[in-house]
Amino acid sequence: MQIRLIRPDECEALGEITLRAYRDLTGGEPLRPYEDELLNVSARKLDSEVYVAVDNAGILVGGVTYVPDSERTMSEFQDPEGAGIRMLAVDPQYQGLGAGRALVETCIARARFQHRRRVILHSTPVMTTAQAIYKRLGFESSPELDVWFHDDPYSTSNPLHLIAYTLSL
Repeated sequence: MQIRLIRPDECEALGEITLRAYRDLTGGEPLRPYEDELLNVSARKLDSEVYVAVDNAGILVGGVTYVPDSERTMSEFQDPEGAGIRMLAVDPQYQGLGAGRALVETCIARARFQHRRRVILHSTPVMTTAQAIYKRLGFESSPELDVWFHDDPYSTSNPLHLIAYTLSL
């Protein structure tokens, strides 16, 4: 497995993988406006660092967005000493082979290289496989950073809960 920065010709493929992986978590349910953000890897690449996992046969199997600081558009945190991880996704047919963990470890290594004090990310209740990876790597739940979305398509009675995790470096 090779982890490297994404090439411009891979943005569309990673967008499709990301959308497929996220839809797989919801049983195929459409993700409404968020789908456009998941698909727009080119915009993520302009703002932050996008890494891909490529298997030994050269097949793109997943990717992640590393957010170097809180000043980025992709940032979901306010911590001036933090870095972030967004949109970790591995194609469902390649999950369980170590790509997700390798992508997260790459983000942690980047944060250490950039002398960040923390890595912050958000997950949803259905992302249990990713949460297991985070916990094995030392991330801890940070409920004070949790986010609740009530706007359409969510509601006060059925909000989207983004569960925060932090890794101290």
